[in-house]
Amino acid sequence: MWDIVRQRIEEILWSPQANSSNILVRTALRWARFPYALIRDAMRGELTLRAMSLVYTTLLAIVPLIAFSFSVLKAFGIHKQVQPLLYSFLQPLGDEGIKLTDQIISFVDNTRGVALGSVGLALLIYTVISMVQKIEEAFNFVWQVQRTRSLARRFSEYLSVIIIAPVLMATALGLKGTVENTVFAKWLLNLPAINETVIVLGFFMPYLLVILTFSFIYGLIPNTTVSFRAAILGGLVGGATWSMVGAVFASFVGASTRYEAIYSSFAIPLFALIWLYISWLVVLLGARVSYYYQYPEYLRRGRKHIELTNRLRERLALALMYLVGEEFRHERPHWTTNSLAKHLGMPALDLSKVIEPLKKNNLLVATDEGVLMPGRDTESIQLAEILNAVRHDPSEAGVFKSASIQRVDDIIADVESAAGDHLAQRTLSSLIDSPETTEQAQLPG
Repeated sequence: MWDIVRQRIEEILWSPQANSSNILVRTALRWARFPYALIRDAMRGELTLRAMSLVYTTLLAIVPLIAFSFSVLKAFGIHKQVQPLLYSFLQPLGDEGIKLTDQIISFVDNTRGVALGSVGLALLIYTVISMVQKIEEAFNFVWQVQRTRSLARRFSEYLSVIIIAPVLMATALGLKGTVENTVFAKWLLNLPAINETVIVLGFFMPYLLVILTFSFIYGLIPNTTVSFRAAILGGLVGGATWSMVGAVFASFVGASTRYEAIYSSFAIPLFALIWLYISWLVVLLGARVSYYYQYPEYLRRGRKHIELTNRLRERLALALMYLVGEEFRHERPHWTTNSLAKHLGMPALDLSKVIEPLKKNNLLVATDEGVLMPGRDTESIQLAEILNAVRHDPSEAGVFKSASIQRVDDIIADVESAAGDHLAQRTLSSLIDSPETTEQAQLPG
């Protein structure tokens, strides 16, 4: 039933009217694709599972994270903003959020009061970094990125996020009160026009801070290049949705007195778990908006995989080796898995199934930034090597050994020998130099 409905919706959203001359119809249909794609992805269950995993990770790391943040903020003299910062997140829980905030802060006080030692401090930092790594893995899943950061980049960039983010948020929270207490600010507030403007800005400021925080996360955490506009749009959608959902959830908590009667003291952690799950789901959906904005060609396909036939694998291997080799020859390597996927018009996860065998056979290498380059000089890379790399998987060795049929094996050997003889003198360099070769590589259908 759902497949029929989905097919009908896609026929409407991707109908010829989407390219019509009527700008209102065209714009409405194109923007309507985003909520459809988000609902479709959420119903598939993969994002919800990731959100559940992050809830568990948050429970393990929340106290070490706040303790670490407190130490960082104390160095800047703004450590008193930790409690208001935590409560601003738990505000949808109402009065229960205040109790939970006080309880978490008491755990943090106990952590700070204990002499951790070098081993304890190392474990605390490891727990915090592991949480950020889990978040990166979830964001990489959303962005269909296979590679995580290297150990060195992971340590330096994660620590940057852990140190900078709390400082920015705490500074923003404390700045408002500091500015309002200055003599000049009090004089300005006495002016009717300025006072009204400040009231309006004060109303929208928390939402703006949430949106900027979401945008910062969307732009920095994924192990890929996220455009500024994609990060801002994702932050706008994610931050606004999180704020609206928080207001709705606060109303739900305020009206759920019967749940408190049933669950008693368990009501607080129960509501907190639900709110954590909703928050992470909104964060991941916002990241998905950024992804679809940057790669709108995937709006219809989503995470649907392409069936890679042997012919398609060989064609893709030659195409991407040609593209990478040509750019490398002109000393301007820039191709990454995502940019190649966009150029070739296919999901990055499927393209990775072709790239990985090429890496294992030292035909491709990747920098820490994910830029792909030939594994060696293009003159020494035989085209037959490229084809053999994607044809043969070492894991296949011996799978059907007991069921081997000699006559069939002889035919396969003859085919491979003929192909090898035909390509014996052809290299990647000759493919790049070939005047018949063009850089257009389109998938069938």
